[in-house]
Amino acid sequence: MRRSRHLARLRMELPLAETIYDVAIIGGGPAGYMAAIRGAEYGLKVALIEKTDRLGGTCLHVGCIPTKALLFNAEIWDHLKHAAEFGISFGEGGIGMPTLDWAAVQKRKNAIIAKHVKGLDFLMKKHKIARIEGFGRLTGPALDGVHSVEVTTAGGGGAAGEVSQVKAKNVILATGSEAKMLPGLEADSSILTNIEILALDQVPKSLVVIGAGAVGVEFSSLFRSFGTEVTIVEFLPCVVPVEDEEVSKELTRLFKKRGIEVNTGAKVEKVEKTETGVKVTFTDANGKTQVKEAEKVLVAVGRAGRTSNIGVEKTKIELERGLIKVNEAQETAEPGVFAIGDIVAGLPQLAHVGAMSGMVAVARIAGAKFRPVRRDRIPGCTYTEPQIGSVGLTEAQAKEKGYTVKVGKFPFAGNSKATILGSHDGFVKIVSDAKYGEILGVHILGPQATELIAEAVVAMELEGTVEELMFTIHAHPTLAESLLDAYGAVEGMAINA
Repeated sequence: MRRSRHLARLRMELPLAETIYDVAIIGGGPAGYMAAIRGAEYGLKVALIEKTDRLGGTCLHVGCIPTKALLFNAEIWDHLKHAAEFGISFGEGGIGMPTLDWAAVQKRKNAIIAKHVKGLDFLMKKHKIARIEGFGRLTGPALDGVHSVEVTTAGGGGAAGEVSQVKAKNVILATGSEAKMLPGLEADSSILTNIEILALDQVPKSLVVIGAGAVGVEFSSLFRSFGTEVTIVEFLPCVVPVEDEEVSKELTRLFKKRGIEVNTGAKVEKVEKTETGVKVTFTDANGKTQVKEAEKVLVAVGRAGRTSNIGVEKTKIELERGLIKVNEAQETAEPGVFAIGDIVAGLPQLAHVGAMSGMVAVARIAGAKFRPVRRDRIPGCTYTEPQIGSVGLTEAQAKEKGYTVKVGKFPFAGNSKATILGSHDGFVKIVSDAKYGEILGVHILGPQATELIAEAVVAMELEGTVEELMFTIHAHPTLAESLLDAYGAVEGMAINA
């Protein structure tokens, strides 16, 4: 009944067939809702169409936010396990140990999600954005400059399958992505994707992770912190393959030091259920068959953009390997139709990329100034222990592009704040052009790398040189000083190494 009342109220307040919006956005994840808010700030009349009754998409509900909440719990847990080093003891005589309340961990995670769902609801009302619940799809090209989006409700209150039309001068597709699954497998209580693993009612004793991209290594890291026996199986020759080779090698070493079994260059042959969990058969890098049994298996082999059944086949929109091709303003080949976020060809599937691409699209629609999303200015963040933050070209990529490369590298072992934190693993690596001192890439493995990388993004965006940044004062004692030393290292003049 609640959904029926909602639809009835929507029709009273906003007669869908009569209202013509400046822009209708299909998808309420970070790309969609941030585009909606920015569009409203430009003075556009905005409709946001979302198939569920909660905004936030994968990122807020089963992705970035809950995963990072658990990773923060894992970080605290790791500190508590070494509390004696910081002069903190538990129990009588200081010999007790803290205990993990997994139910409380999950409760906190869910509370964080709920808080931000409410925040999004507030923002929609604040900016007078028409929020329309249902599955949206294009009906074809615009007629007389107006697009029509068909919206189908999805269950509840007897309104299942009810169809309405939303009219708009422009449409932004922001339908997001979903986890890929290995052929022949389906997600259940033993074979997990990012959705199921976030809802576990207890910490598994053992876990096989198939795939060592950001999702795979983050879950490997957090569950290892909580005591799970973790095995990684990765088809490519290194973990986090998009990162600089030195970062990948060092993360592998540190994972093995933590007791995580890492198998790279390995091909999964079979995943079978057993009475106690799952059995994964794979061929290792030496061509030998290996079998690993575990309580759970996480399939983290990438994500597929949701471009099917949204009407693209009825338009001039062009696809590339299932993703939508756009220009620098996020415009598709169909006039008045834009695409943003995980469904866009050529861009990494990251929430912050989706958000910025959405802001570019609505700026174009509003006739405002914008700067296109640049692939070499996108920060990548992986919240493992230790963390990874990177932007720009790796050393290998810079050489492939013909640059004469100068590299500066500074270990966190020489940073005083890292000593205070008791976190010395990792380094900062600067990749620069030897001729002009241009910074081509920055790669950080270590404490708070996901925060530190922001400085590098700004420096590169403003075309700062190594020389300029060597003379940029950094506060002491801070982790950020590691960047100052790394800039100096490019010229062989790091102070603390």
